[in-house]
Amino acid sequence: MIGPLDEYPIHQAPLPINRPASSDRNFYDRCYFNGFDTVGGDTVLITGLGYYPNLGVKDAYVLLRRGQTQTAVHLSDAIDGNRLDQRVGKYALEVVEPLQKIRLVLEETEGMAMDITWDGSHPVVQEMPHLMLSSDTKPTLDAQRFAQLGSWSGTLLVDGEEITVEPDKWMGSRDRSWGIRPVGESEPAGRPQDPPMEGFWWLYVPIRFETFSIVIIAQELHTGFRTLNDASRIWHADGRVEQLGWPRIEFQYTPGTRHPEKARITCTNPDGSPVVVEVETVTHAVLHVGGGYGGDPDWTHGSWKGENFTERVTYDLTDPGVVARAGFGVIDHYGRATCDGEVGHGLFEHASFGRHDPTGFVDWSNDRRS
Repeated sequence: MIGPLDEYPIHQAPLPINRPASSDRNFYDRCYFNGFDTVGGDTVLITGLGYYPNLGVKDAYVLLRRGQTQTAVHLSDAIDGNRLDQRVGKYALEVVEPLQKIRLVLEETEGMAMDITWDGSHPVVQEMPHLMLSSDTKPTLDAQRFAQLGSWSGTLLVDGEEITVEPDKWMGSRDRSWGIRPVGESEPAGRPQDPPMEGFWWLYVPIRFETFSIVIIAQELHTGFRTLNDASRIWHADGRVEQLGWPRIEFQYTPGTRHPEKARITCTNPDGSPVVVEVETVTHAVLHVGGGYGGDPDWTHGSWKGENFTERVTYDLTDPGVVARAGFGVIDHYGRATCDGEVGHGLFEHASFGRHDPTGFVDWSNDRRS
């Protein structure tokens, strides 16, 4: 299918732009945004839009936590050929200024609406490619991403209450990624993983300070062997990017849980001097409770829901059923941080389940070595 983008000299393969070079059913191209009320401290916004061309699906979602309630709007439709108009039903993404300013609009849908504009605090930073294999050969994740810290302005509407989003109070991060990762309906598993996975540990920390932003990624096997390491400091004044070496991470978990209360992340400047980031979590949103990530039983990105699908789902985060599943996926915490005498705000995204030797978790329970 030829589309408007084919008018531009941007092709990477002898194919129309709308057709990915990979025929893997799990090919995806999507964006993710978060926003935090850094003054009120109890509101977390997560939203995004994705295209899944080999599944014929596009979808979008808005996830909002306030207090102990997390509510989600899900939208899905058949994919179309005009990628210059990023839209799913009443949800639209407008690129006002590429790599700098993005407008997100959700027309009123079951009591929720938004019209907010993202403004980047620095040029986007390209992250390291992310590759995960199953059975040593098949890629389960093979993706490229870029990230950016910034601020929000505009309005949110929740059940008749209008929330003013001001850029000096609302901050966050975004990323766009594309490639291969599990999406849509489950496919046959094939040969079981050998040896079986004993645990998964993930940390993603993009935080904006006054004069710089820091983006840290670490993924480890149950032994602590690090399979992904990416740490950068981006200076706001000139967009200069410095690599910060191999972060050493110390956690303080709530006893009997895997809830991180605090973390100390020690990075390294190019001259060898330490860069210490102290982070304290304030509140969080559970990405696999209405957000569509990591085995969410209610919403999976890329699943066919029929044409022009829309729904709103609300969760009580104190409900025992929700609490029981919350520990087995990715949690997006709003974190307040300090580094080099500056105060920062941003995302502290963490997942820890199964065995992880460095933090002492011995199995799929919350038991730790004494």
